[in-house]
Order: sequence, then C-alpha cells, then structure tokens
Amino acid sequence: MTHMQDTAALTEDTRRRLRRELRHRRRALSAKARRDAAERLCRHLRQLPDIQRARRVALYLPNDGEIDPTPLIPWLERRGTRVYLPVLKPLSSNQLWFVHYHSGTPMIANRYGIPEPETRHGAHRARRKPAWALDMILLPLVGFDDRGQRMGMGGGFYDRTLAFTRRPGPRPRLIGLAHDCQRVERLPAAPWDVPLDAIVTDARVIRP
Repeated sequence: MTHMQDTAALTEDTRRRLRRELRHRRRALSAKARRDAAERLCRHLRQLPDIQRARRVALYLPNDGEIDPTPLIPWLERRGTRVYLPVLKPLSSNQLWFVHYHSGTPMIANRYGIPEPETRHGAHRARRKPAWALDMILLPLVGFDDRGQRMGMGGGFYDRTLAFTRRPGPRPRLIGLAHDCQRVERLPAAPWDVPLDAIVTDARVIRP
C-alpha cells in the first residue's frame, strides 16, 4: 500500500498493516534526514500565529522514528513560554497529564520505555497540568491526509485525554506533527477521533 492509496474504508486488519507500513517508513529515514526534517518542521511551527501567542505548549520526545519537535524548545523558552511533556496517568486510566519540562527535569521511563518527567514526588506532581489548561498541544501522528484526518499509534491516549474538546469550554489548539512521507490519500474518521486544528510536517501546513 502506498501513501497515496485511497484508504477511505479500512478494516481493522488493514489499519494495522497501514500503521505498520507508515511506522516503518519513518524509521527508515536516516539520522541526517530526521535532523533536517526536524529543522524544517520547527521553521513552519515558529511561523504559526497560535504558537507565537501561546504561553503553555505541550510537545513530546520523539520515539519510533517520530518527527522531532524538541529543537523548538529553546525558542519557546526564550519567549517565556512554558514547555510541557505528556505523562501517562497512573492507575490504568489510559489518559495523559502534562508536566512542566526543562533541561533539569528528572526523567523516568514509562511502561512503554519512553522517557517522561518524574511525578512520584509531591514537588514534581505540582508541576502537572490537565490538557484544558494548556494553550497548544503538539501531538505525534502515524499517518494523516489532506483533510486533516489522522492515525495515531492505536493506544487512544490522546483521544481519551482530549475528548473534552468536543464540548463547549476552554480548549488548547491541537496540532498534529509528522514526516511528510506519512501522508496517505484518505483516512476515514472514527467516531472517537478528536479533530485537529492543523497538521504540520517538514514540507507543509494543513489546516482542515
């Protein structure tokens, strides 16, 4: 299946195979290609009016070949913007907290082996925020299309955490990030999918 194939009607098995293919595609990029893509991505992000106004921005540490937003951190901090990272909530709630992050933040591997801020001690727990208290969340994508539909890793963490954005009230701007090679012709919308405000890659900005 190529990234331009129509995927409007995906069975669960087809979705798994597509997710596997797209993950392989991003992991196959060389280290230099990933660094160059990260720089182009961050150049696009810095031009977004929403991020220029934001005071609290969540992003992620790249894993499994995900495009890297961390070169953006020094620029955000120079502007006085607080940077947050996602942390898996304990007690199997399968949702995310967001914890203030800086270069000295103690880190620990979560149950998937991904580094996240340490929250076992009270002082660190006090730095966490719910998603609604943020101005912007940059989230990783496995796949996307030109209509703004997205495919994640399949765990549903962001969809559960951000389900509140479908209701009236304060909400962060949601920006999906991916390598441009993760684009597909068409992805179907699942009932639980949380819509994005934009998708940014190393090559383009898509506003649904």
